[in-house]
Amino acid sequence: MVLDLVVIGTAVTLGPLHNSAFILLLSSRRGVRQGLAFLLSWLANLTVVIACVVLLTGGQPPARHSAPSTAATAAKLAIGLALVVYGAYRHRRPPRPHGPPRWTARIDDASPGTAAGLAWLLQPWALVGAGAATAINANLSALAGWLALTGYCLLATLSLIVMEMYVVWAPEVANARLNALRNWLEQHQEQLVITLALLLGLWLTARSIAELVA
Repeated sequence: MVLDLVVIGTAVTLGPLHNSAFILLLSSRRGVRQGLAFLLSWLANLTVVIACVVLLTGGQPPARHSAPSTAATAAKLAIGLALVVYGAYRHRRPPRPHGPPRWTARIDDASPGTAAGLAWLLQPWALVGAGAATAINANLSALAGWLALTGYCLLATLSLIVMEMYVVWAPEVANARLNALRNWLEQHQEQLVITLALLLGLWLTARSIAELVA
């Protein structure tokens, strides 16, 4: 479970779409405040999903090959296959020019509430679902279970935390470097999305099949 959560959390935190949007927020007039609203909303979304899983399981992992365990593994398998199909589709389709989203023109006038809502919209919910299906195996009667789930939520938020702290400590240098990073992300967005979808999809598919047949 821990290894799967590390892989999923890493894929979430490396996603180019929300990182590009977050950098735009940080470079706006009230960037630090808007960035903090986005970050807290992002982390809260992850925490709520994990909390719902814990409430359903009572903090005790279901028995191996029981109906709940099999259903969670099947859900991960479905998400993995969907990611592989999506990555292959994006790879095969003709490249399309990506213009900036319309909301970027109003970024300086955005409120913290808007930034928080944007975090909800940009959350990679398929990956969050895979994390939830994995977290069903957490044993919260031991400290290791709590640490694994907490570490997953923080890892999936790590890129946002690092960028927020960078802007707070060194705003001028950070804004210049982060804007350069955003330009790079936008130029390579298609390749990054395809790579993350295929790699994580293949990982989830292989791990799920192994769990089902073991």
